[in-house]
Amino acid sequence: MKKWTIAIAPVLLMAACTDEGENTGSDVSNEQQELKEITMVLDWTPNTNHTGLYVAQEKGYFEEQGLDVEIILPGEAGANQLVASNQAEFGIGAQESLTEARVQDIPIVSIAALIQHNTSGFASPVDKGIESPGDYEGKTYGGWGAPVEKAVLGSIMEQEGADVENVDIGNIGNSDFFTAVERDIDFAWIYYGWTGIEAELRGDELNMQYLTDYSDKLDYYTPILMTNENMITEDPETVRAFTKAVSQGYGFAIDEPREAADILIEAVPDLNPELVKASQEWLSPKYQDDSPQFGQQQEQVWADYAAWMFDNGLLDQELDVEQAFTNEFLPEEEN
Repeated sequence: MKKWTIAIAPVLLMAACTDEGENTGSDVSNEQQELKEITMVLDWTPNTNHTGLYVAQEKGYFEEQGLDVEIILPGEAGANQLVASNQAEFGIGAQESLTEARVQDIPIVSIAALIQHNTSGFASPVDKGIESPGDYEGKTYGGWGAPVEKAVLGSIMEQEGADVENVDIGNIGNSDFFTAVERDIDFAWIYYGWTGIEAELRGDELNMQYLTDYSDKLDYYTPILMTNENMITEDPETVRAFTKAVSQGYGFAIDEPREAADILIEAVPDLNPELVKASQEWLSPKYQDDSPQFGQQQEQVWADYAAWMFDNGLLDQELDVEQAFTNEFLPEEEN
C-alpha cells in the first residue's frame, strides 16, 4: 500500500481585528460557515452502490466536514477521465478499470472499497439451461465490448473443459438485461445486488455463476471510491474529510438500510422504490462484510487481480500495486 507523501499546510488562525487590534469575531464566524465546493462523479446512474453518498449529503455529514458536495453523472467522458483531469475531485470506479488506468500512467488512486467482495457474475433465465460455465458453449453472451469479458469467460470455462471460442459474444451496450435475454441473448454479466434483486421482484428465476466461486483472483473491489494524485499531495485534508463523511454515510446505510433506502429514493425519485428497498436490504451487509473497517483495502486483492489481468493479456505491463490504492484516508477506528 502506497504511503503517500503529503504536504500538510500549517493551520492559519484568521481573525478580523478592529482599529485597536481587537477581534470582533464576525469575520471568523463567516469564514467558518463557508463550505468548500466538491464535485463527486458516479460510475453509472444512481443505485444502491451509491447510497452512502446520498446519506452523507442528506444527513449533513459532508457539511460537518466543511464540504458542499455535488453528485453528478459521468456522461460520455467517464468517471476515470473526469477525476484524472481534475474536473471532479472524487469519483466512483472499479478496480479493473483503475488497474488499466494506472498501467497507462493515469494518476487516479482508490481511497476506499465501497463493497468488500465482488457480487457480480453471469446470469441467465433458468429456461436457458445454463447451470455452469461449461454450458456457455453454443450460447450467446451479451456484453459491452470490453476485452476483459472474453478473458473472464474463458478463464472460468476452461475449468470445466469448455472453450470460449464456442460462445457467440455480442455487444448489447446499455440494453435492459430482461429485454435482451428475451430477444437477443442467452446470458449476461450482472451485479446481483441490483439486476438479480430486480429479477426476484419480477418473479424471474435466474441461474447465476458468481465470479468468486471460480477464482479468488476475481474477488476484486467493485465499486471503489477514487481521487487523483494531485488531490492527495496538494489537498490531503479535503481527501480525509470527504472520506470520513462517506464512511459515515455508508456506516448509516449498514445500520439503517430502510431509512437509507428512503433517502436514496427521495434524492433520486425516478428510481423504483420497491427495487431500491429490496436491493438495500440485500446490499447493506456487504458494504463492510468481513472487513475490520468499512472501506479498507488489501494489497493482496489488488496484486492478485492485477496478476490475473497481466496473465490474461489485459495489461501491457505489471501493476505497481502501491500506487493504485491507499487506506491512509480512512477514519481512525474508535477503540
